[in-house]
Amino acid sequence: MNTTLLLAAQYDGLAIVPLERVCKDYFPHLSETRLASRILSGEINLPIVRIDPTSQKTARGVAIEHLAAWIDERKRAAEKELKALAS
Repeated sequence: MNTTLLLAAQYDGLAIVPLERVCKDYFPHLSETRLASRILSGEINLPIVRIDPTSQKTARGVAIEHLAAWIDERKRAAEKELKALAS
């Protein structure tokens, strides 16, 4: 199953998903501010898109293909961990 297509359906075809929605759907244990901080520090490998790069108050989001790649990477890591536990 193609993760990008599934996300496109989930987010009604949005190319950039608002950071608030990404936080709510995939990081409910974090506040939006904490998520942004962890992304900007490199702890979470998920690029943030600023719609207006000249404004600090601009809308922030995540490109759907980057979110899909991040989900797919987490899936591969979980599969690798399960395989190691089964060995």
